[in-house]
Amino acid sequence: MADATAAPGFEVDIKPLFREKDKRAMDSWFDLWSYGDVKENAEAILERLEEGDMPCDGAWMDERLELFRSWMTAGMAP
Repeated sequence: MADATAAPGFEVDIKPLFREKDKRAMDSWFDLWSYGDVKENAEAILERLEEGDMPCDGAWMDERLELFRSWMTAGMAP
């Protein structure tokens, strides 16, 4: 996050969390690089991330989960 006092934004903070292979794995359901798709599916994405089912090659570190949660809590800015 560029500014520690600013709320996380999708383009700067969230989109970079998803790798090309994560995007390809989820393309048949939604686009992880699309703000609208991720915003619309944020609850389901967070659930999968918390369960460790996503990404499919290993769970996210706590810092990444917290950033995604913070983005949701702050209103899911673009």
